[in-house]
Amino acid sequence: MLSNLRRAVRRGYRRAVDLSHPARSPLGSAVVNCLVYRDGVRQEDCSEVEEALHRVRKTGDGFVWIGLHEPEQSELAGLAELFGLHPLAVEDAVHAHQRPKVERYGDTLFSVFKTVRYVEHEELTATSVVETGELMAFTGQDFVITIRHGGRGTLGPVREELESAPEQLLKGPAAVLHAIADHVVDDYMAVTDAVQNDIDAVETAVFSEDGGRGDAGRIYQLKRELLELRRAVAPLGRPLEQLATQPIPAIPPEIRAYFRDVADHVTRATDQIGAYDNLLDSILQAHLAQVTVAQNEDMRKITAWAAIVAVPTMVCGVYGMNFDHMPELHWTYGYPLVLGVMALACFVIHRGFRRNGWL
Repeated sequence: MLSNLRRAVRRGYRRAVDLSHPARSPLGSAVVNCLVYRDGVRQEDCSEVEEALHRVRKTGDGFVWIGLHEPEQSELAGLAELFGLHPLAVEDAVHAHQRPKVERYGDTLFSVFKTVRYVEHEELTATSVVETGELMAFTGQDFVITIRHGGRGTLGPVREELESAPEQLLKGPAAVLHAIADHVVDDYMAVTDAVQNDIDAVETAVFSEDGGRGDAGRIYQLKRELLELRRAVAPLGRPLEQLATQPIPAIPPEIRAYFRDVADHVTRATDQIGAYDNLLDSILQAHLAQVTVAQNEDMRKITAWAAIVAVPTMVCGVYGMNFDHMPELHWTYGYPLVLGVMALACFVIHRGFRRNGWL
């Protein structure tokens, strides 16, 4: 496997492949990029992973950053052997749909992040407005291995930002892990702000003149999206707190303050999502109350018209009986008189209902 990985990276050295590539590597391998950093500066694309790691460990300076996209078990096995990755962490890295977490295996950290993206749309439909993916990172003293699942969560901007700040890269792989966490959490904040616009739109529709009678589905859709967002954000708070407060070999003390800032942002995003969910509950309750009031209004109108129609129905029913001896049956003015009485009775009842607000 390691020889196959070397051949894939050699081909990648002649044909540069960036970490921001949105899909699987055109090399036919899960390896998207392999880079070496020394003194905070990018040195070269490592054509030989084992050789590059050997040089880094021999000089005791710099680190290797390898990017993978949806690797298979066989593709990751060689790297796991070379870098001493724990089998349980490797298994989690291959099989996606993991809960956000940070686990420690000796001197190596295994981190799982849920990436999120807001899907632009004209109006809310059954289509999801929040897309999620997964981003995993193995962090050691002299290496970072990032694994991406899904077409989102590119690390190209993270790498470019780090390379523009060599003093940050000097802090080693922990600085890369912080940059990844900060990038992911910034996306959380951006998505929660975008979802707020959808909530405002639904709230405006519910309290509009028509009462937003068709908005129950949109409200439920937003609650589902918030639930998906909460699953990505909420579990990450405690692991980031541990990185910020507990002594971990892979995290130098000067980096812990940075993780504390990211943990604060996660807490803010979690609180914001909870507030949005409570607001949607209130909007849904208001919507249901409006629907109930509208139904009561409809029932009152139906009842009022039924009462009005009951008067001529009763009179016609009486005079429709087949009796030979009935008062005014053969009277010349009997027919117009009955019509006038029915019209007058309907008018009086209708006026009474209008005065009471039923019509």
